[in-house]
This record gives sequence, C-alpha cells and structure tokens, in this order.
Amino acid sequence: MVAGWLESALSFYYFYSKTSMSDRLAVLSQYLLPKQALTAVMGRLAQARAGDLTTAVIRRFIARYGVNMSEAADSDPAAYASFNEFFTRALKPGVRPLASADWVCPVDGAISQIGAIEGEQIFQAKGHSYSATALVGGDTQLARQFDNGHFATIYLSPRDYHRIHMPCAGRLRRMIYVPGELFSVNPVTARGVPGLFARNERVVCVFDTDHGPMVLVLVGATIVGSMGTVWHGIVNPPRPGRIQDWRYDDQSIVLGQGEEMGRFQLGSTVVMLFPASAGLRFNAQWTHAAPVRLGQKMAGRGEA
Repeated sequence: MVAGWLESALSFYYFYSKTSMSDRLAVLSQYLLPKQALTAVMGRLAQARAGDLTTAVIRRFIARYGVNMSEAADSDPAAYASFNEFFTRALKPGVRPLASADWVCPVDGAISQIGAIEGEQIFQAKGHSYSATALVGGDTQLARQFDNGHFATIYLSPRDYHRIHMPCAGRLRRMIYVPGELFSVNPVTARGVPGLFARNERVVCVFDTDHGPMVLVLVGATIVGSMGTVWHGIVNPPRPGRIQDWRYDDQSIVLGQGEEMGRFQLGSTVVMLFPASAGLRFNAQWTHAAPVRLGQKMAGRGEA
C-alpha cells in the first residue's frame, strides 16, 4: 500500500511539473472525489423514469455533447423512458458497415493508445504503463498468453454510441469481474493516474478466436453506473468487492464479427489484448487520439 501511494505521489509530481494548472486540478480532484458514492447515486438517477424531466435531461445532454441522433434507431428523445435507455440506444441498421478485415473496430470512440506489449507491459501514457497480469485481475497464466503481443485502448466519450461489438468472431471462455477504483478515464486522467486501466473496476472477457486467444476488457469509470454483456446481463451492480470468475467451457457461446457483446451504462474505455502469434498489424491510419468508428478496419494479419 505504501509503495502504491509513493508511486501515485511521484507520478502526480511528474504530471504536475509538465502540465497546465487546469489539468493538475482535474487529476487532483479525482483523488478527492467520493467516486463510489457519486457513481451509485448517478446510476440510480440514470435508471429513473421521470417522464418529461427525463426527456428534458436527455435533450440537454444531446445539445451539450453534440450527439448525432440521426443515426439512432429511434431519434426521438421522448421515446426513451430513462437516461440509461437513451445512453445505450441502438443504431439504425447499416449505419456502421463492417470492413473486410481480420479485426474491426469494436466501438465508436478515440484511440487512447495502440501498439506492442513490451513483455507484459502495456503503455498507458508518457511515464505510465501497467502489466497484463494486473489488467486481468492477477491471473498470470492468462496474462502470459499475451507477452510481446499487441494491445488497443479506445476511449468512449459521452457523445459516442456505447455498445461494444466483437472485433472478430470468437467463442467465449471466461468472464472475470475485477473490483477497483472509479477514476475518470478521459485523456487527462490517463496521463495523470498511474496504472489507471488496471486500477479501475473492470470486466475481463476471454475469447478463443481463429487468431488465438483474445481479451476484451470493459473498464469502468466515475459515474459508470453499470456494465453488462449479452450472455450475462448486468454484471455490476452489485459490487461485491472481490474478484468473480465465470467459466463457459461447457457452453457454446459464439459471437460473430461485429455482433454486440456488451454495453456501458454511462461510458468508459475498452482495452483489447492479442497474442504475438496472431501476427496483427494495425491499420496505418490508426494513431494516438484519432477518432474511430465501429466496423472500421482495425488490423490485419501480416500487413495493415
């Protein structure tokens, strides 16, 4: 615990010396906020069915963040009984066609980081990395399958579509709920909080694919009321404060490329891990902070 606090203090000092006052205050506030309590309250409010008040909140959110409702299956804000229904809205058929690629982008968002895994270290931001073992909840055997492989981290902003889809076809083997912090996962916090994605609450989904094993992690954040998957439903809450592990070897849960696999109720980040044996090469147009959309070519085998 002391080592963790020391690492955080040193990282904040480095961040403080290199960034603007507004960014420093934003990160400092993340340590001071009652994040768990705030998330619980916001989760309940997002589920509330308050009629005209709910509709007014949705309209305000659309205007504030520039949400493109013309892409929604139902573009009428009044059609959503709760904020969560609006936030997890479906898209019109055909608005996110799938590219012909070995791996496609699983979400709408922006690239936080992509690249090679160095041993088992995953790059977060300048001065920060975290281990694959920490990300998956401490399972060294699982994490070692991705040594020197590749990773992709994509941030979903409030304006984005918040369902997650499969980057390639896969058979579900395992799901792990890992309790943790609820720091914001926006770009400023990613630069200022060490090990952010391996510290926050998360749901780790493990698949077998034609390209080898794949891990897809749904990372929680401040006011992310819950995360869910299509095979399990809502994973959290409840928040039991301990790791939970579900195995699916005795079931045949197979999802095709582009199929929905989960969703955030109030947005966050996805992290994907791929083994070195997959021979993955990222799309050359994928660079740090670039906007991406569901269905775009993410990577190919051998060449991007």
